[in-house]
Amino acid sequence: MSTETRIPPTTAEPTTNGLDRFFKITERGSNVSREIRGGLVTFFTMAYIIVLNPIILSGVVDGSGTMIGGTTDLTQSKLLVAVGTAVVAGVMSILMGLVANFPIALAAGLGINGLITGMVITHSSDKITFADLMGLVVIEGVIILVLVLTGFRKAVFRAIPATLKVAISVGIGLFIAYIGVIDAGFARRPTTPGSVPSELGIGGSLDGWPTLVFVVGVFLIAVLLIKKVKGAILIGIVAATVLAMVLEAIFHLGPRVFDDKGALTNPDTWALTVPSLPSSITNTPDLGILGQFSLLGSFEKLGIITASLFVFSLLLADFFDTMGTVVAIGTEAKLLDEDGNPPHTDRILVVDSVAAIAGGAGGVSSNTSYIESASGVEEGARTGLASVVTGVLFLLATFLAPLFAVVPSEAAAPALVIVGFLMMTQLTNIDWNDMEVALPAFLTIVLMPFTYNITVGIGAGFIAWVLIKIAKGHAARIHPLLWIVTGFFVLYFVKTPLESLLAG
Repeated sequence: MSTETRIPPTTAEPTTNGLDRFFKITERGSNVSREIRGGLVTFFTMAYIIVLNPIILSGVVDGSGTMIGGTTDLTQSKLLVAVGTAVVAGVMSILMGLVANFPIALAAGLGINGLITGMVITHSSDKITFADLMGLVVIEGVIILVLVLTGFRKAVFRAIPATLKVAISVGIGLFIAYIGVIDAGFARRPTTPGSVPSELGIGGSLDGWPTLVFVVGVFLIAVLLIKKVKGAILIGIVAATVLAMVLEAIFHLGPRVFDDKGALTNPDTWALTVPSLPSSITNTPDLGILGQFSLLGSFEKLGIITASLFVFSLLLADFFDTMGTVVAIGTEAKLLDEDGNPPHTDRILVVDSVAAIAGGAGGVSSNTSYIESASGVEEGARTGLASVVTGVLFLLATFLAPLFAVVPSEAAAPALVIVGFLMMTQLTNIDWNDMEVALPAFLTIVLMPFTYNITVGIGAGFIAWVLIKIAKGHAARIHPLLWIVTGFFVLYFVKTPLESLLAG
């Protein structure tokens, strides 16, 4: 990363001094331009959630006979979710910056939104609604907040062995790199039954202009980083977007289309966003989805056991995904202390807990800390000012949704791949000659991308760590909280048969 000659702030304006002192910008070796740049990069890297969250949540009719947002119109449902997603993400990212002064942004968490949609489909006969399940998200967020305020969540955070913290960071790096190549279509699920789980491009070869945009973006960002060009990642995203718009204008590729069986009929097209100039750059946001939740509806329709197990699943996902993300971002920003803990851990966790509540109350699914913030950190972000910038952009996106929606995933994905590579450089901090720590670290790292789930990787690492310690006769060295957490992970892995057993 490039370095700059710092000018003593002797002639700086009072406002600048106040901003610098509040966010500790100079103290952390940064400056305002870097923070703004980092906030911009983080936004463009994670802005896909404004498009993706409506795709995941909309289109499914719940027990009330309507789609999420209380409408029967798919376009209206998607618009409501998009605006709600941007509003909650904007408010919570700003809150993270102001309260915790940490360079991490928040938005609707992937995985939980899919879980909610799956629950609506699975329990359609119970007349379950999106509002009912959002109520469970609120309850889960309240429980998480209580665990933070009592100090339990922070204590667990500090009880994690240093090696596992490194492994979590590396695993997330590999995970987001994998997300990048999948989002760009560089790697795909084969259409032929019985073939390998994933393959290169289309039919085992690179084909299609969108994939070219991704490849150009990766190499451009890499070259700019090697040359220590400021704003390398942001420049790469913008340049790739411009290239995508030119290609779309020439070849009219259009969006992906799926047949009745869910099979992709035109694989050489854009994954989520068609990069074309919008007819209008502004729109009036509809906030109608905010407040659409029911606290007790799920308990009445699903029963206490099923609803409680769903809350437990949400709890574990939020609890440990955030821990892994915070460690990874703190490591990349060099903000961790000698024990691997970030500054103001309690504040970070409080804001993240409130974000879960806000996401449920906002009707858009639990909001959580985003690992894509690492792209902004790599661009120079070190303080909460970057999070504030990202949050403001999310709020602006509610008015300028057509403009921000121009960036295709193929243009943003290169940032994820490059950041994933940078995070994996921490592998050297793991003693691979010591099987007692190396095997749990290995499982933590590889299972995140293999299962497409951060929590699974962390859980496997915890369980392996405890089992190996027991096998070597070192059970006394295991932190008491690790016993408790590992027990919860065991329950997490067997929750489906446990739910069936209790229900039967």
